[in-house]
Amino acid sequence: MFRLYSIHHRAGTMTLHLSSSVLETIGRTPLVALDRLTSGLPGRIFAKLEFLTAGMSIKDRMALEIIEQAEQSGRLKPGQPVVELTSGNAGTGLAIVCAVKGYRFIAVMSEGNSIERARMMSALGAEVVLVPQVTGVPGQVSGVDLEAVDRATAEIVKKLGAFRVDQFNNPDNRAVHMKTTAAEIWEQTGGEFDFYTAIAGSGGSFGGITAFIKQHNPAIQCLLIEPATAPFLAQGRVIDPNHKIQGVGYAMPLPLIDLTQVDDFLTVTDDEATQAARRLAKSEGIFAGFSSGANIAGALKLAAGAKPGQVVVTTINDSGLKYLSTDLWEGFSRSNLLTDLNTSEHKTEK
Repeated sequence: MFRLYSIHHRAGTMTLHLSSSVLETIGRTPLVALDRLTSGLPGRIFAKLEFLTAGMSIKDRMALEIIEQAEQSGRLKPGQPVVELTSGNAGTGLAIVCAVKGYRFIAVMSEGNSIERARMMSALGAEVVLVPQVTGVPGQVSGVDLEAVDRATAEIVKKLGAFRVDQFNNPDNRAVHMKTTAAEIWEQTGGEFDFYTAIAGSGGSFGGITAFIKQHNPAIQCLLIEPATAPFLAQGRVIDPNHKIQGVGYAMPLPLIDLTQVDDFLTVTDDEATQAARRLAKSEGIFAGFSSGANIAGALKLAAGAKPGQVVVTTINDSGLKYLSTDLWEGFSRSNLLTDLNTSEHKTEK
C-alpha cells in the first residue's frame, strides 16, 4: 500500500509516494516508440520496457501474481517452500517475491542458461539447483533440457512438500498479463495499433496479451515468433531445437496460448535476434537480452511490410545485463581515441 508524504519547499508542496516494499514497483512499465530503429520503414514499433521492474524482466508480474493467488487460495501455506523450474527470469522474480514475503525458494535451472541469472537468484536468497544439459550445448537450452529440469523439480517438490509455481500450466500466469500488461498497452496506445508480436517462453505473456487484444479488437493481428530451426507451434519442421534465444522457443506445447487466436507465425534466426538486440542498444539506448532481440527482429519484419503509419507492439522482456557472459555482447574493444589525439597533437607541434 502506498503511503503519502508531503514535502514543503520554496516552490510549493510536493507529494511523494512511498512503497511499503519493492513488490509495489512491479508493472506499470513505459511504452516507447522506436522511431530511430524504424527510420525509413513504413511501419512503427512500440516496445513495452519490461526490464524496468524489480527483477528486470517480464516474469516479475507472473511471480507476484501466482504467489499471491496461492496465498489467498490456501495452496501456499506459511513456512512452505516454493519451488520452480526456470531459465532464470521467473526464478529472479520469484526470489524477490519470496524474499519479501519470507518463503524459502528453490530455483531449478539448466546449466545451459547464462550464469548471470543463477548468480542474481542466489544473491536474492534463492537456492539454485543446476541440472546438467542433455544436449551438452552451453547457452542453448532445448525442450529436452527443460524436461530434465522438470523431472528434477518434481523430485524436489515431492521431497520437501513444497508449493510448485508451475508457470507453464498455471492459469494465473496468463491472467496477470491480461489484467495488467495488456491493459497497460491498451491504455498507453488508446487501442490504436495494428500488430502485436512476441516470442513465447511459458506462453503466459503472449497468451494473456493476445486474449485481451482479441476481446477488445479482433482486427488487430497477433503473430507468434518462433526460432527459425524450431517452428513447433506453427507445425513446421523442427530441424534443430537448440538455439541461442534463452528462455523461449522450447519446441513444445504451450497450454497457456490459444492457437486459434494466433493470426500468423514468424521465425527468427539466432543471428537476426542477436543483431536486432545490438541495433536496439546502439540506436535506442535500450540494453536488452536475446528474447527481446527476437521480438525486435520479428517486429522489424512486420514494420518493413506494413502500410505507412501502421504500428507494431512488442515487449522488451529482460535486461542485457543478464547476458554479459554470452556472445550476445562480445566484440567490446577499447577506444584508442586518447592515444590518437595525443599522437595528433605531437604531429601538429612538429
